[in-house]
Amino acid sequence: MKIRIKGNSVRLRLTKTEVETFAKEGRYAETTNFANNQLIYVLEAKAGISELEAQYVADTITVYFPEDKKEEWANGNQVGLSNQVAWNDPTQLSVLVEKDFTCLDNTIEDQSDNYPNPKLQ
Repeated sequence: MKIRIKGNSVRLRLTKTEVETFAKEGRYAETTNFANNQLIYVLEAKAGISELEAQYVADTITVYFPEDKKEEWANGNQVGLSNQVAWNDPTQLSVLVEKDFTCLDNTIEDQSDNYPNPKLQ
């Protein structure tokens, strides 16, 4: 799972295997180690929500995905879900979760588990 943070937005991209694991287990996590600290980022299914939610607690970014949408997303053609999360102030966090497609340009990154790019079909 890749994470991209830019300004006030967080985007998670998942490969085929990661999407399958998330659909089966309801959770997928990655860890990045920084000497004596870790940044953990998690995609977790949550019942009772209809849109993505997010929180940051104890060096962990958790994006909550509607439980009742995970199977449809994992097995369907929908690329992802997005939401603007507001916290009673003018700051909004843009959250996006999407399937990771192969790149259109040459890259050294292993893309063997990525979804086929629809622009190449």
